[in-house]
Amino acid sequence: MSQRIHNFGAGPGVLPEPVLHQAQQDLWDIGGSGIGIMEHSHRGKLFDRVIHEAEALCREVGGVPDNYKVLFLQGGASLQFAMVPMNLLAPGRTADYLVTGVWSQKALKEAKLVGQTHVAFDGAENKFTRIPEAGQIRYSADPVYVHMTTNTTIYGTQWAAEPEVPAGVPLVADTSSDMYSRPIDISRYGLIYAGAQKNLGPSGAVLVILREDLVELAPGTLPAMLQYRTHVGEGSLYNTPNTWGIYFTGQVFKWIKDQGGLAAMAARNEAKARLLYEVIDASG
Repeated sequence: MSQRIHNFGAGPGVLPEPVLHQAQQDLWDIGGSGIGIMEHSHRGKLFDRVIHEAEALCREVGGVPDNYKVLFLQGGASLQFAMVPMNLLAPGRTADYLVTGVWSQKALKEAKLVGQTHVAFDGAENKFTRIPEAGQIRYSADPVYVHMTTNTTIYGTQWAAEPEVPAGVPLVADTSSDMYSRPIDISRYGLIYAGAQKNLGPSGAVLVILREDLVELAPGTLPAMLQYRTHVGEGSLYNTPNTWGIYFTGQVFKWIKDQGGLAAMAARNEAKARLLYEVIDASG
């Protein structure tokens, strides 16, 4: 088949054609090196340039503040459901969860295995058909963090703005299905994470952006691979990383920049959504 078809799948999602063409070339021979990106050592000079360019573009496109760390990890957002409480939920403290769909339910389930949790909002009784208003959220007395899922593809709901959380409490967000689809004020969050497969690249890559003061909160007894401090200290290279995924997300960041940035992406996405809903509404 010579013509690509429309793909409305929730993820893995459609990837930009210019990025696919560049990746096709770099899969065979990147930068005239004689071998493809997937064959280069993650400790070599070429990949060192690739990962640093990916981080720089991530920061530039998203306006990531200097006091935040950017990590390229593995394990999907599902591993972050566990890593967040493992690193941030100290004994005797409570983590608050805003449950707006199946993904936040899964995040809550993992957190319960680690420590004490509190459901500040539960949309299950309304079949997750809406996002809570401010007056419907009931936080615990002193939460160590508040966790949310910014967009739920299954139910078609999305937070229009960040919820107001208690002063000084980090807001943690699973942004897998809308990361870098619109402007985001990262300074409003303590930690955000996203599986790349919906907006940023291929499946298997994970982006984590966290504030510096949260890096050292993990207990020393936590296995090294599960500590954010490990990956911060090693520049996302503690283990052999997903070199292909990191390369690809870097190419997507570059493409977003070339399109005009996140404001332009938001306008594109709004236009596509409007067109789709007009067709649905006209169908009777």
